[in-house]
Amino acid sequence: MSGRAGGEPALSAAALSASGLAIAEAALSAIAEEMGEALGRTAYSPNIKERRDYSCAVFDASGAMVAQAAHIPVHLGAMPTAVRAVLALAPFRAGDVLALNDPFLGGTHLPDLTTVAPVFAPDADDGATPIGFVATRAHHADIGGMAPGSMPVATELLQEGLVIPPLRLVEGGALNEAAFALIVRNSRAPGERRGDLRAQLAATALGARRMQEAARRFGEAGLAARAAALLAHGERTLRGVIAGIPDGRYEAEDYLEVGADGLAIRLALTIEGERATFDFTGSDAETAESSLNAVAAVTRSACYYVMRCLAGPDAPANEGCYRPIRVTLAERSVVSAGPPRAVSAGNVETSQRVVDVALAALAQALPDRIPAASQGTMNNVTIGGTNPATGEGYAYYETIAGGAGGGPTRDGRHAVHSHMTNTMNTPIEALPLAYPFEVERYELRPGSGGRGEHRGGDGLLREYRFHAPATVTLVTERRRLPPPGLAGGEPGALGRNTLLRADGSTLDLGARAELRVGPGDRLRIETPGGAGWRAFRSTVSAAAPASASTASRAWRVAATDGGAGEREGTRDGDADEPRTSASPLAGAVAATVERNAR
Repeated sequence: MSGRAGGEPALSAAALSASGLAIAEAALSAIAEEMGEALGRTAYSPNIKERRDYSCAVFDASGAMVAQAAHIPVHLGAMPTAVRAVLALAPFRAGDVLALNDPFLGGTHLPDLTTVAPVFAPDADDGATPIGFVATRAHHADIGGMAPGSMPVATELLQEGLVIPPLRLVEGGALNEAAFALIVRNSRAPGERRGDLRAQLAATALGARRMQEAARRFGEAGLAARAAALLAHGERTLRGVIAGIPDGRYEAEDYLEVGADGLAIRLALTIEGERATFDFTGSDAETAESSLNAVAAVTRSACYYVMRCLAGPDAPANEGCYRPIRVTLAERSVVSAGPPRAVSAGNVETSQRVVDVALAALAQALPDRIPAASQGTMNNVTIGGTNPATGEGYAYYETIAGGAGGGPTRDGRHAVHSHMTNTMNTPIEALPLAYPFEVERYELRPGSGGRGEHRGGDGLLREYRFHAPATVTLVTERRRLPPPGLAGGEPGALGRNTLLRADGSTLDLGARAELRVGPGDRLRIETPGGAGWRAFRSTVSAAAPASASTASRAWRVAATDGGAGEREGTRDGDADEPRTSASPLAGAVAATVERNAR
């Protein structure tokens, strides 16, 4: 950036005072927050309007994220990749808006549609370069694909929906009607898509105007200097955080519930001075069996989130925080998948497991700071069909809260969205007004949190009753392998997904399912509890350490997995020995839980 457009005196990044830095951070963060408020207030779908499943951020001229709103961690950590992907479409004009959702070209999964707008100085001539960018990312409840909600039990990307590479959705202020129509036409709820996408465009335009106002206030050079100073501040802050972690190599692993053996995520975390290296090269290869493949941007985002959590609530939230962090990934692994693999669940489920593994590694270095595992899943539910009241198609998506892990200073919280999701509860009162189903039960699962000196939070029970035929897709985890306790704490209870037919029959749906339901059928989702922290002293003796009882419980859980149908031995308080032979997955989880309990 060069030149000025009036405003406050230009400063170099080094000359900016602490108060000036705080003012700049507040000013740019406020742009992202206002964008988010505009998006949430003008959106059509409950997923964006009520759950607030969206994120907004501000970027400098190079595409580095300099400020963000307090939105969704998995969106924000990966959004810089999307902004850099659209830079290939330069040169830009004032009024351009770029859009994409391709997970292998800057996206996360197909329902998350990103809009990016270049921002020019208020008095810029034609041919000028942008002074920065603003971006939104929102989860659209349906973007096509083989099942309503675009979160199917898929094996390749094209089954999950419409793939949008970086393109100009708005060109010089004029809407690209053909591209807009293509996106809308490929949704089962075109009116809702039209409204949500226009809400994103409005929020993006608002952000561009506010960033121009910031350029008038600070001047172009002053705005660039402040952006550079904020990034440098973020880097200094995280370097200080990492320097407070004992040097060493810390290893951890956990499993996704895929196949008989599970899908391993293995991490070697190396702390060396002011740098942290997350090495996942020992993780299993990508899978063709499910959509639990994560793209590299999602895995990096989870690592950035974990380290940023150590910095405290007043620390900056920008891309400078990522500079001291290196993430090493093997190509074509479950944490760095490539096309044509399905990846929708990698964004929502594998990202959570990466967090679990990263926290388990950090717990070895910082045992008095790191909590036990939270529920470890987003409990994704998509429902779609035709609404008999309107004769129109609909698609609904939500995630469901669960228990948070107990920590060194307190019990885990009940019924919260944790880690890579930061969405809100969907009010049950809103659902029957828009869809042919309702929530009949919504309550805590008492006792589902793992016991410990600080126990895990309880999960939830949410039960839907259907009034018309519909297609339901469930993408969940922690139905076979419980959230592991830490330092001798007990695991959280497993989640369960159950279909209760109108004829009185019941069916255990396992972790992932796609099924048809009819009027009178009920779907019951029981979400996992958080794990306990440290041994529960009143029940653990020196002769029977907590790690042994914890591993034994995990063994019972994993060994009784029988796929579809009832799985005995997974109920809370069930003390029976396993009634089937142990699978490799059982031994793996027992070893993992015992290691985390040391």
